[in-house]
Amino acid sequence: MLGVFRRRVVTETSILGKSWRATRPVASTTTTCFASEGETLLPSGIIGSVRGICHVAQPGGAVNIRPLREVMTTLQPCVSMQMQSRMFSSDSGDLVDAVVPFMGESISDGTLAAFLKKPGDRVEIDEPIAQVETDKVTIDVASPEAGIIQEFVAKEGDTVEPGTKIAIISKSAEGAAAPPKKAPEESVSKPPPPAAEKVEEKPAPVAEKPKPSSPPPPSRTSASEPQLPPKERERRVPMTRLRKRVATRLKDSQNTFALLTTFNEVDMTNLMKLRSEYKDAFLEKHGVKLGLMSGFVKAAVSGLQNQPIINAVIDGDDIIYRDYIDISIAVGTPKGLVVPVIRNAEKMNFAEIEKEINTLAKKAVNGTISIDEMAGGSFTISNGGVYGSLLSTPIINPPQSAILGMHSIVSRPMVVGGSIVPRPMMYIALTYDHRLIDGREAVFFLRRIKDVVEDPRRLLLDI
Repeated sequence: MLGVFRRRVVTETSILGKSWRATRPVASTTTTCFASEGETLLPSGIIGSVRGICHVAQPGGAVNIRPLREVMTTLQPCVSMQMQSRMFSSDSGDLVDAVVPFMGESISDGTLAAFLKKPGDRVEIDEPIAQVETDKVTIDVASPEAGIIQEFVAKEGDTVEPGTKIAIISKSAEGAAAPPKKAPEESVSKPPPPAAEKVEEKPAPVAEKPKPSSPPPPSRTSASEPQLPPKERERRVPMTRLRKRVATRLKDSQNTFALLTTFNEVDMTNLMKLRSEYKDAFLEKHGVKLGLMSGFVKAAVSGLQNQPIINAVIDGDDIIYRDYIDISIAVGTPKGLVVPVIRNAEKMNFAEIEKEINTLAKKAVNGTISIDEMAGGSFTISNGGVYGSLLSTPIINPPQSAILGMHSIVSRPMVVGGSIVPRPMMYIALTYDHRLIDGREAVFFLRRIKDVVEDPRRLLLDI
């Protein structure tokens, strides 16, 4: 019969000439263990006398004697259960660790750009305490608990990965004040050992003397350093990860694609007139201003639908045709160029496009845009005209095959109906991968952009 009991076992042939009983608790927890009749509990002291035998007690399981090899395999689940702990908690319970969060599937590490707090500052739960700069965005490291920052483990400029501990936070002010007292005591007690170590290290320099005779290491470091001599009134600043990423991608684009740019000019009279007539009503109904970018996005969607090869991309020996249109909008920020994506632009109207552009642009400037909001994209629009650019040849954003460049609107004399009249004109440029897209498709695409922008009524009639 099964039950909770304590049994005294007396050996028939006395092992040490004495009777003994199990005095150690069956399990380290308060969980009740059961033993069936015929099963014997061995004390821990006998383990040293009887080799290869051990008693195992697991919650809810039978307590019995098993060979040592079986015991080792049985203990595996128990060890894994003991290793589970809170993600941010330390052993003391009062201290918690602030770690780098998950940064995205395509990002494995980042650079600790700056600390937003100082040791001793009070922080609230989920309050940012540091910023990690990645190849695409800047991510905040938030405090997991409310408390006081005890110390920073990492330093600015360090390369960190998701899960890397950067700070220790004390939930109480007492816990934050205690560790600093220990630090000076340890520093005072540490000086004696180094003195002994220095004496032992004296023979080491003798072995290092022959090493200076080899000059290869200095030559390698000097080869990787810039050859420009230092000058006055100059300062050297390391490139940010975002700038490095942009530089790498643009150079890869030039090395991979057969870049070719074709141009056209657009009369902005009708689109600007449409905007001026309905901007107030549009703002009142939709809560967002009517801009020119939504008109070009709709025109680009129409052009991509007429010329689907421009929305495609080369992948090895295959061509991938996309049945969706995700428009990437290039946005310049103080930290660098970012390209948020308008998903499924072919299903959106003017108001939805303007709202999405406005939201993504604000996030990009504030540095709060996420990786997912910039991933993908089948076609890019870059508006250099907002900075006053008259003409340019944009570079393709991989893995896309084309990019449309918008420029500034300038009033120029144009011939209209046999008369020379001033018109607000804009140059537009299409840079495309000539390996995939022929000049015919590129010209037809730009022509479609021109037709739709100069006469937006075509969008309503689908002509």
